[in-house]
Amino acid sequence: MGLASEAPHVLVDLPLAIDPAEILRFQGYKPGAVPDAVVRALFDEALVLGRALVRPRAALRWLPARLAADRLEAGGVAFTVPGLSAAWGAIEYLAAAVATIGGALEQRVRELWDARELPLAAMLDSVGSAAVESLAEYLNDLLCQQGLPHGLRVTNRVSPGYGDWDVADQRALFAICPGDGVGVTLNEACFMLPEKTITLVAGAGVAARVDHYFAQCARCWMRDCAYRRVPARASVRRDG
Repeated sequence: MGLASEAPHVLVDLPLAIDPAEILRFQGYKPGAVPDAVVRALFDEALVLGRALVRPRAALRWLPARLAADRLEAGGVAFTVPGLSAAWGAIEYLAAAVATIGGALEQRVRELWDARELPLAAMLDSVGSAAVESLAEYLNDLLCQQGLPHGLRVTNRVSPGYGDWDVADQRALFAICPGDGVGVTLNEACFMLPEKTITLVAGAGVAARVDHYFAQCARCWMRDCAYRRVPARASVRRDG
């Protein structure tokens, strides 16, 4: 099918757009809440600074896969992810990725904390968290784009440590998609460095489930996708 690869592909210089709503969510704002002028000025300063510091990149690998009774097998490793069979349905391929914005933003946050510029440090940290979440959404959209020419539906992403998936499976994920190509390391406690890093997997198959992933479609930039369920409201891809 042309999807599976022996090693991860490294993606750099990605045209990532950071979702402002995600930044405010990490600051504790409810959807639709509007910050006051002081917070807005801090937000604007942190966003400009963050955009200059993020270096979005990812290691991405497609593999043949088998999913049965929530046991996911690919590349000689196996994961048990509660509820995955019901969420994904039938798949034939697995995409595994390690996505990071690099360490420069984290370093600047530490410097701001040391300088006691606490409000800006906290806001910049939220920019970093929003950036890596937007990067994960960007990759999920990219996987959809890669699957379409092969007649494959691509599922929504899931990550070790989220929901009921044991974070210890980071080791198995790194075994099939190492992070060294994008400068990401994993320690014995399954803690990744740089910290603003997300690992993820998504499935693909001719009958994979996509009908209940409305949030993914609402962010996607692929206008002519045959599986789109809702109109795009925002995008994690920067234009131009």
